[in-house]
Amino acid sequence: MSIMSEFKEFAMKGNVLDLAVGLIIGAEFGKIVNSLVNDVIMPPIGLIIGGIDFKNLFITLKEGATVPAPYATLVDAQKAGAVTINVGLFVTSVISFMIIAFAVFLLVKSFNKIRQTQPPVAK
Repeated sequence: MSIMSEFKEFAMKGNVLDLAVGLIIGAEFGKIVNSLVNDVIMPPIGLIIGGIDFKNLFITLKEGATVPAPYATLVDAQKAGAVTINVGLFVTSVISFMIIAFAVFLLVKSFNKIRQTQPPVAK
């Protein structure tokens, strides 16, 4: 059997196709969650905390070579070549991760519940 025919047989198995579909849907779900966090959740949190824009919440470790600190935005600091700790972006990523992890937890929990209620398939 040639390598191409072996690969075709492998790729056409149901599990590989299911995995590919799952990866594509998962990547798109991640984009939706990131938008939810960045555009819906973080602005009110920043407003409640005192008008903080999490996209521009950073600590300057070292000033840039071209423009001295302070920097109004993270983009300005990056353009100047400053070394920064991007606290706001990190917090946003943690919240996104927690939402995705919770969604995956609920999905696995539902799948396990469905699997337990179904009778075993006779062979």
